[in-house]
Amino acid sequence: MGYLYDLWDDVISILFPRLCYACGNQLLRNEKLICTECFVLIPRTKYHLEEGNPVEQLFWGRCRIEKAAAFSFYNRDSRIRKLIHNLKYKGIKDIGFDLGRIYGASLTGSDFLKGIDLIIPVPLHPSKKRVRGFNQSDVIAQGLSEATGLPVVYESLQRGTVTETQTRRSRYERWVNVDGIFIITDSSNIRGKHVLLVDDVITTGSTIESCTNELLKVEGVKVSVAALAVAVN
Repeated sequence: MGYLYDLWDDVISILFPRLCYACGNQLLRNEKLICTECFVLIPRTKYHLEEGNPVEQLFWGRCRIEKAAAFSFYNRDSRIRKLIHNLKYKGIKDIGFDLGRIYGASLTGSDFLKGIDLIIPVPLHPSKKRVRGFNQSDVIAQGLSEATGLPVVYESLQRGTVTETQTRRSRYERWVNVDGIFIITDSSNIRGKHVLLVDDVITTGSTIESCTNELLKVEGVKVSVAALAVAVN
């Protein structure tokens, strides 16, 4: 029976080849979404092991963040950039979940998560969520949650204004575009908690800064940050 299943799987793979969402090469039988080569070659920042790392430095003097890290480097033609593009614009939600779970496993084996109580994904405005069908930060957070055991809280922080895309905006324009657009809608779940704020990509940090400043209005809240990628020059 197993032989027949494998034979059928081979036939299907020939007729409808499954391709890696990072490099476009055909996936092998036991590979899912990302080929083994890409999984190995995606460069890890390992910033969760480094106090005062470049992601943390990005927020120095801007907002009070306890810890910050990113899984990989986001640059032109990078594998992680292609994966995130397929996640956000092709609707391949499993990419976000799997990468979140992989990163969560790395974080769990370090001191980065020490003292953190819960996860909050960076919110997407309801109108954009309806168009896209999901919030990419939600599925990343769900993968992180599965690997770490930390609960995800969705209802406390919301995006109150629709903003234009941040692509091709300067640092100042990005800050103006997101300043004051997030609102606390329910503080009961986060009061006195250490929150892990999760996003897909950190570029200038303006979105994270705006979210953090709103979260810090709640009594006793601390904020740390994790993203799948950080932009590099």
